[in-house]
Amino acid sequence: MEREAMEFDVVIVGAGPAGLSAAIRFKQLCAEQGKDYTVCVIEKGSEVGAHILSGAVLDPKALNELLPDWQERGAPLNTPVTEDKWLVLTEKKSITLPGFMMPSFMHNEGNYIVSLGNVCRWLATQAEELGVEIYPGFAAAEVLYHEDGSVKGVATGDMGVARDGSHKDTYTPGVELHAKYTFFAEGVRGSLSKEIIAHYGLREGKQPQTYGIGIKELWQIDPEKHREGLVLHAQGWPLDKKTAGGAFLYHLEDNQVAVGYVVALDYWNPYLSPFEEFQRFKTHDAIRPFFEGGKRIAYGARAINEGGYQSIPKLTFPGGVLIGCSAGFVNVPRIKGSHNAMKTGMMAAEAAFEAIDAGREGHDELSEYANKFSTSWVHDELFKVRNVRPALKWGTVRGTIYGGFDMWMSHLGMPLPWTLGHHPDNTSLVKAKDAPKIEYPKPDGKITFDRLSSVFLSNTNHEEDQPVHLTLKDPSVPVAINLAQYDAPEQRYCPAGVYEIVGQDVGEPRLQINAQNCVHCKTCDIKDPTQNINWVVPEGGGGPNYPNM
Repeated sequence: MEREAMEFDVVIVGAGPAGLSAAIRFKQLCAEQGKDYTVCVIEKGSEVGAHILSGAVLDPKALNELLPDWQERGAPLNTPVTEDKWLVLTEKKSITLPGFMMPSFMHNEGNYIVSLGNVCRWLATQAEELGVEIYPGFAAAEVLYHEDGSVKGVATGDMGVARDGSHKDTYTPGVELHAKYTFFAEGVRGSLSKEIIAHYGLREGKQPQTYGIGIKELWQIDPEKHREGLVLHAQGWPLDKKTAGGAFLYHLEDNQVAVGYVVALDYWNPYLSPFEEFQRFKTHDAIRPFFEGGKRIAYGARAINEGGYQSIPKLTFPGGVLIGCSAGFVNVPRIKGSHNAMKTGMMAAEAAFEAIDAGREGHDELSEYANKFSTSWVHDELFKVRNVRPALKWGTVRGTIYGGFDMWMSHLGMPLPWTLGHHPDNTSLVKAKDAPKIEYPKPDGKITFDRLSSVFLSNTNHEEDQPVHLTLKDPSVPVAINLAQYDAPEQRYCPAGVYEIVGQDVGEPRLQINAQNCVHCKTCDIKDPTQNINWVVPEGGGGPNYPNM
């Protein structure tokens, strides 16, 4: 069946903070100039916000620029930060760091604890009021190119394809979306963004991107233990001193607490399980009391860009741009990226509007966007903290001390004259024979939990009779290399129980992929030692359905 094609001035892949901010800004400019250019946003989640997962403490800097009257418009920024707290944990103790040790930009005064999913739902409403077309439940599965090599647009995935590749009665071919400019706003490790970066060599001369896996739970806690507006960050135990990571507790309204744990994906021990480390963290004497008598109500996981300034690829290519976490604008020490994502979307929208309004036919490079970024506050913010994350390769103690010194020098206007480098996360594991096994305690079902009951709370759902979206370049590698050399670390780094080695008891081990459990975190695509796992989009609408994460 021939695919239908739709024409737009701008197509945006992904309805996250970056994509929606880009759409809003583009249509604002249209309204200001009396133009009727078209913009379309497609989103693989079943609804806007379904796949959005973040801490999140939102710096409203970009929102103030995009929609200065956001309070009057009813933006769901309901919990201003009232208190910052930083803890360093040992197994038995906690040390509170005084606030004066942190540069002013590390403090959260003026920021808001939010559900980023709800913020995106609200942004979508603002966009639609301006005339933006938003299509949730449609996964961009293919980049389309012109004969001259420029991006023509994207095609959504076919629906109703059986696991064996045959067409079911419900088969519907994908739709082609053509645009003068295509914005890739897929979030961290987007499958099409990954293709674009490789196709155009956008990482040439740049450091590799590096990542963390963020795992989050939402709790309803005892009102007497709730401290609305408290932002608590912790580092140290239970991770060893060679493994970077940390935790957060954010006290929202209505006696709810968002608790999360981030483990840097350059960790070295193949026996480490980020999910189990998170569960252990909650048992610390300084943390456990918050959750005693409470109820866990939601769960999710998502990879996080950690490369920062030196890992940002070239942002433009013929016919399109990378915005938001598709490029990687997270400020790691602040644990914030949404404001930067929003601003990059806004800058790209301005560049596209200027180009279209000047009569350019499109499919060329929006170099104006890259120029806007290089002179923006996003650039300046990331440059200040560029050495904090890579310094942790010296160990968490020395790396943290150095990172603090480096930040203070930048804060005082005396940035150090070097930029540290990164290494790819998939190269960091040592062989299983050289690593100590980690014995994790069994979950108690009250404070700590197993992975399958957790995935249940993510409302994850996939049509089971469809092609597996977790593909293997070589089916022999999981047993011949991953199991033989690293004791199959995919069994542990996946926070959703997708990967299992079965058949070992009869001497015929094989990798079983439970794709229906996948919460779309992308950890496997990042951490697999040989990069043999390639994450591609499933049918649109599949995956988690986060109500208010």
